[in-house]
Amino acid sequence: MDFTTVQGDIANQEADALVNAAGTSLRMGSGVAGSLRRNANGPINQEAMEKGPVELGDVAVTDAYDLDADYVIHAAAMPHYGDGRATDESIRTATRQSLQKADELSCESIVMPVLGTGAAGFDFRDGAQLVCEAVWNYEPSSVTDARVIAYSQREHDELESIADEIRSTSKES
Repeated sequence: MDFTTVQGDIANQEADALVNAAGTSLRMGSGVAGSLRRNANGPINQEAMEKGPVELGDVAVTDAYDLDADYVIHAAAMPHYGDGRATDESIRTATRQSLQKADELSCESIVMPVLGTGAAGFDFRDGAQLVCEAVWNYEPSSVTDARVIAYSQREHDELESIADEIRSTSKES
């Protein structure tokens, strides 16, 4: 699936679904989760935690409250805080599960961060490669607008470079 990259705070994006970089407990702490929690202006953290814990790589869906979206898809790319780090497989699986859930919800647009990085401890460049490859190789049923977001300009520059490399290759057979 073709996708674009954007730079900024995911909580300021407009889409049918925004993806939260979650741990398996689904507790919304800092980083992407903290921004979504603060800007939702509702009990999003409580709703998310009531749906957890989930298995590594799984997702749960909550209302988006005051965010400019219909849903927040909480993607567990890392174990519960302090219980380990994200892995190649957990990032790939959480990315695919997020896209599949967006399709199940008939979403046309989705914005996701580079899962597994930041508090999850995975290298940003490696995580961006995994997320972008998973999005590129996904065959959607309803999603037509997929965006991968990075918060800082430096990370976005890296993300865009990786995305350009992936988009210039043919899809895996």
